[in-house]
Amino acid sequence: MKRFAQLYEALDATTRVLPKVAALKAYFEDAPERDRLWTVALLSGRRPKRTVNATFLREWAARAAGIPLWLFEESYPIVGDLAETIQLVLPDPSRTADLTLSGWIDRIRALAALPEAERRADVLDAWDTLGGTERFLFNKLITGQLRVGVSQKLMSRALAQATGIEEAEIAHRLMGRWAPDDVTWDALILTPDPSADLSRPYPFYLAYQLDDPPEGLGDPAAWRAEHKWDGIRGQLVRRGGEHHLWSRGEELITDRFPEMAATRDFVPDGTVIDGEVLAWDHEAGAPLPFARLQTRIGRKTVPKKLLQEAPAVLRAYDVLEWQGRDVRARPFDERRAILEGLMEGVPKDAPLDLSRLLAFEGWDDLAAIRAGSRALGAEGVMLKRGDSPYRDGRRKGDWWKWKVDPLTVDAVMIYAQQGHGRRAGLFTDFTFAVWNGDELTPFAKAYSGLTDEEFRRITAWVRRNTLERYGPVRAVRPHHVFEIGFEGIQASPRHKSGVALRFPRMLRWRHDKPIAEANTLGDLKEMLAAYG
Repeated sequence: MKRFAQLYEALDATTRVLPKVAALKAYFEDAPERDRLWTVALLSGRRPKRTVNATFLREWAARAAGIPLWLFEESYPIVGDLAETIQLVLPDPSRTADLTLSGWIDRIRALAALPEAERRADVLDAWDTLGGTERFLFNKLITGQLRVGVSQKLMSRALAQATGIEEAEIAHRLMGRWAPDDVTWDALILTPDPSADLSRPYPFYLAYQLDDPPEGLGDPAAWRAEHKWDGIRGQLVRRGGEHHLWSRGEELITDRFPEMAATRDFVPDGTVIDGEVLAWDHEAGAPLPFARLQTRIGRKTVPKKLLQEAPAVLRAYDVLEWQGRDVRARPFDERRAILEGLMEGVPKDAPLDLSRLLAFEGWDDLAAIRAGSRALGAEGVMLKRGDSPYRDGRRKGDWWKWKVDPLTVDAVMIYAQQGHGRRAGLFTDFTFAVWNGDELTPFAKAYSGLTDEEFRRITAWVRRNTLERYGPVRAVRPHHVFEIGFEGIQASPRHKSGVALRFPRMLRWRHDKPIAEANTLGDLKEMLAAYG
């Protein structure tokens, strides 16, 4: 655990890539094998499940620290992190323990089977043997909330340097279903069996947002364009007579979309297709609103009624494997030709649909197509260089997403809540309202879009203008107007306003606008009629 704590401190101490890679490389070269496996698992989001309720942890920590629970609860929002609050209030440990990271994880996972009294005793014993960063990490692990500022791409780079294996190959080996309990370091990283996991997807290639005019990309003839669809990015894997559907978050979602089983009739073995899972209107040949797809996302099983109300298709973007061979290094135009040939044999009512390329001669033509995207249920357009390979992770140069401008409304801030982590002590999470007659009706929450200086200024104002407190939430005097941007709007009976926004964020603080000039609920309902 000491070695892992030192790694965490090194990663947390800098935002620079090279020192992070160096620290990871040194750790992967020297740490025990099972610790290496668990570190890779933790950094790629494979965290152990929470084994102790957070309420219990707060009560136990307050008692162990000899402070009343109310004082702990007042300290928590100021610190902004439960694990760090516990670390700070507890007395120094009275002894030490020399368990490895994997040893502590085994101990944490064993807590789930213990009665409450034994769990409490074991946690108190751990707190009394761990101090500083080690105690903080134990708390993060026990709550299932450990996150480290390291991307999958950065970790793959460090593993590549430590092992001498190409970075792209490392990234592929880390994909799919694996856990430290059922794989060895050698089988996962050094000499994996290609047939061991026939469901394994490839790392997704992610595009950067195009903020500058597309003229800077050069000759339009070198580029291919298609609409950017609003669904779940996914990979359909056909191997060994089976099919598997993976989300971009490396979640296996095959069971949530049973209609994809039909692809076994026309997609041959040894094929991997990259695309977008969309709720689909087969009669209109067009996507349904994202809200329809949302009804299926959290389900393990899908009832027949929901299959009828929100049928799904995979709108195919690319082919990554063909006839059992990895074709990602081949140019996009070649991969596209393979995909188009495959799609010729797909029935019209199948749960697989081809994303069409957009015809354009100049950038003005494409700008006009982009402007009409929202009416088609798309978010904008994707630009892909015709000679580009399919790479891994988010990389600049060959793929860009050129999204339509967001929908906007001017709204009044009515509630504020403090942030967590780096933003602890600042009010950063706000609730916004629009006019409904003479009343302000809440309709959205947002927490991003302001600068650090703006957050500090609004925090000082909130503290001076609080009207009431509801736990961590403060009702404030209606005074400030913000421009709120969002990607889409849908009807929602669960919200008082009757609407819900997709990806709301603060675009700017409207110092120039009085609250009387904020938008109305009627304005939102007009947007709902036009774009919902």
